[in-house]
Amino acid sequence: MSIWSRIADALSALASGEGLATVFDRLRTPPEKTVAFTIAVIALSAKMAKADGLVTRDEVMAFREVFHIPREDELGAARVFNLARQDVAGFEEYAKRIRAMFGPDQGTLCDLMEGLFHIAMADGTYHPGEDAFLLRVAEIFELPEGSFRRLKSRFVPDAEPDPYDVLGVEPGMSLDEIRATWRQLVRESHPDRMIARGVPEEAVKLSERRLIDINRAWEEIAAREHA
Repeated sequence: MSIWSRIADALSALASGEGLATVFDRLRTPPEKTVAFTIAVIALSAKMAKADGLVTRDEVMAFREVFHIPREDELGAARVFNLARQDVAGFEEYAKRIRAMFGPDQGTLCDLMEGLFHIAMADGTYHPGEDAFLLRVAEIFELPEGSFRRLKSRFVPDAEPDPYDVLGVEPGMSLDEIRATWRQLVRESHPDRMIARGVPEEAVKLSERRLIDINRAWEEIAAREHA
């Protein structure tokens, strides 16, 4: 059974009049967490669409870059998006339920934030409303400020990403310490690790850009040290 069929089953279980946010209370253990992760990205993306006032074709395409949606499952994905967009519950309620579901697992929450940044930047513009939205979601997820700054530095092209920010390290650290952090980030970005955290196979593309960014950052720092 595809993850989209499992999402359809989860939605069909909703009682009449219940909001989509209640789904998260029922999807707390593997393999259901992969369903919850996918619904969370769709739902928060729908809520984030309100932050800049519109949903663009670029944002839709960006979502398809994260999740491969078979043609026969497109209606199911659209249903999740529309339910979230129409739900009276605010995005903070969604974020709180997702935070409760994943508990202290910050790896999965960072994976989810990464998907949201990817979609937010799809149209080439980082809207102030999107920044406020993502910052608030990160606060609810209780992500360290450095983790949010690291994600933002990779996706928002205000300036050339600082390699130390990308790796989440300080310039004063030794090269050995930075190398250890880089290796840890590489391990955490392995598809098998992501799937074990609850990220569905359909979304492991999230790791491809991450690996490119962290490897480039490490190479730049190492080159500076040996210059």
